[in-house]
Amino acid sequence: MLIIGIAGGTGCGKTTVVNQIIDQLATEDVAVISQDHYYKDTSNLTLEQRTKINFDHPQSIDFPLLTQHLNDLRNNKPIEQPVYSFVEHNRTGETTTTYPTKVMIVEGILILTNPELRDLFDIKIYVHADSDERLIRRLKRDIAERGRDLEEVLNRYQTTLKPMHQQFIEPTKEFADMIIPNNRYNTVAVDIVQSIIRERLT
Repeated sequence: MLIIGIAGGTGCGKTTVVNQIIDQLATEDVAVISQDHYYKDTSNLTLEQRTKINFDHPQSIDFPLLTQHLNDLRNNKPIEQPVYSFVEHNRTGETTTTYPTKVMIVEGILILTNPELRDLFDIKIYVHADSDERLIRRLKRDIAERGRDLEEVLNRYQTTLKPMHQQFIEPTKEFADMIIPNNRYNTVAVDIVQSIIRERLT
């Protein structure tokens, strides 16, 4: 199994890069795991308390479970991924069965901050985008998909997202095997990753 980690700041375009990479792959050969489903269970807190959690800090992620799940997949065992609700700021209690595949892509803003998880990645990619571009994308996504309002998103960006990005996410560039600038379609970088994957699949 080839495990690829794709990190980068919020709204940097990780999903776009993931889709570009897997565009030419057979669906049975590749699966994608999002770090977002591994936010820690917060059932012991009220909704109001949950809204105050710093979800951009590494401590918000259940890294032991994610690491265990990747090890299980590498050992040819299926896993039960948690399902997370951004509206409730908590896991739903449901799970999604994920089966081992030849290529496993793990994407998330904080996945390169954890040494144990980092060691499981055969290829580490960091997607870079301008901070203004990331803010615009975050605004559009959170308002359209996650039920947030403009003031809430901007306040969270200034008080949490920006400082957490500078403290935890931006420094993980040093661990990346490849940095992909995502202000345009980067065919060279994507082609290189696809070549590595094709080589592994044959």
